[in-house]
Amino acid sequence: MTPLGLYSPGDSPLHRAPAGPKLLVLLALVTAVVLVGSPAWLGGACALVAAGYAVARIPAHRILPLVRTLLLLAVLVGALQVWLLGWRPALVTVLRLAASLAAAGLFTLTTRIDAVVATVERALGPLRRTGARPDRLGLLVGLTVQAVTTLSGIAGSVREAARARGAERSPTAFAVPFVVRTLRHADELGEALAARGIGDEADDPADHDRPDHPDTAPGRGRGDRPVP
Repeated sequence: MTPLGLYSPGDSPLHRAPAGPKLLVLLALVTAVVLVGSPAWLGGACALVAAGYAVARIPAHRILPLVRTLLLLAVLVGALQVWLLGWRPALVTVLRLAASLAAAGLFTLTTRIDAVVATVERALGPLRRTGARPDRLGLLVGLTVQAVTTLSGIAGSVREAARARGAERSPTAFAVPFVVRTLRHADELGEALAARGIGDEADDPADHDRPDHPDTAPGRGRGDRPVP
């Protein structure tokens, strides 16, 4: 796993599909999953996502960490929901989590992060006139989608390590390594972004031409000194 990607190379129809339509399908699926409250429909959504993994031909070793994480979440969240709300709400919540996380995982495994960034940049290009930064927004969307699978993978590997030590029932044995590895991943991600010059840029020279920029506002000159 690299700091900026969980992409699994392949030549399946899902790998060859453009990032834009795939992102729209993912957003539509997650929205539908949130709005629908029928266990039957949610189960169908989970089956649809599972079929997507089969079509994409993702290697088993890339899927198992996500499956382990989903099972762990199902047990923890499901037990809490059963205790507080009952069986049906618990089943709905677990199916929603499973469908959403599995769909996000499939998207990141079959889509390069640079394709996601480029797609969002093109879609938001017209907003550049309002002062928005499509490049930053594209990167934000890509990293947000990817973060779901990244954290799922970390949780799965931490749980597997705890089981190997015979401490799978210890909350501390899971929580502490999970937090440490998550922070380490955040540091690696920050270093990767800094290496690409993101976040360290000086003011965009074009900004100085804007009427509302401090250095070019009426009655002011470069620096903050009034024009005589």
